[in-house]
Amino acid sequence: MTVIKHKRLISIQTIIALTIVAISSFQLQGQTLKRSAFKDSMQRIPSFTIHKDNYFITGVPTNKTINSSTANAKYQISFKQMISRSVLPWDTYLFLTYSQKAFWDIYKESYPFKEINFNPTIGVGRAFFDKNDRLRGIGSFNFEHESNGRDSIFSRSWNRFSLEYKTAISSKTIVTIKGWVPFGYKSGNTDLLDYVGLGELTASHDFLPDKLSLEMKLRKGLMWDFKGMLRTRLYYRPFKSKSNQYIMLEWFVGHAENLINYEQFTSMVRVGYVIKTNELNILKRNL
Repeated sequence: MTVIKHKRLISIQTIIALTIVAISSFQLQGQTLKRSAFKDSMQRIPSFTIHKDNYFITGVPTNKTINSSTANAKYQISFKQMISRSVLPWDTYLFLTYSQKAFWDIYKESYPFKEINFNPTIGVGRAFFDKNDRLRGIGSFNFEHESNGRDSIFSRSWNRFSLEYKTAISSKTIVTIKGWVPFGYKSGNTDLLDYVGLGELTASHDFLPDKLSLEMKLRKGLMWDFKGMLRTRLYYRPFKSKSNQYIMLEWFVGHAENLINYEQFTSMVRVGYVIKTNELNILKRNL
């Protein structure tokens, strides 16, 4: 019965994923950014910026009894520091990122933290242009470490070299493909790749620019089973001013939402406040 429920949840989100792909499957319209304009933009952006979304959300499971032990809060802090700006060979640039994701049992007495995951990264990025010098995508090669900062039998960590490419398939839609070569992960979580696989695919679509958007991220484990995850996020900006502050509804279904219980199936719906990253807007809008 549990397996059937898991299949139904994954099937529902798969339908949603196919819908957004169908909506987004048209050619990029409008004039894209030229090489010279991109270089000017790189010089103007702040050295210290948001990297991933910074948020605080809370919610309940959809596959368990709702109580103070199963409901929780999740928050993330993420930033990026530019070290260089296209001064390295082949017009590449060097950057550092740091993301920290925490799972907080705020409905339990004494409000304990269940798990905190740390993800520092150093990477080399590069923009890619077509033969007419129009921006087509941004790629990066990264070294990443991810761990829960604990020791003994509770320690969970892994390292990876990753390649990531982000491109616009329409004026409102961004697709990100990321793959990795993991190492240093067999102490404490020998079967981690069965759940996180060797890569992920993310699609983001603006239904109303700067107002309403949908993002979906998919991972598939290495085994021929249903291990993996599908995360859906709906963003809505209720404020009249053009800011990056949104209300976010998130549905996570699958495995490895955190490291300590990566082998456990999770289906959580959460809602809350997010400071949304806009570092990829350069790909989908004329600047």
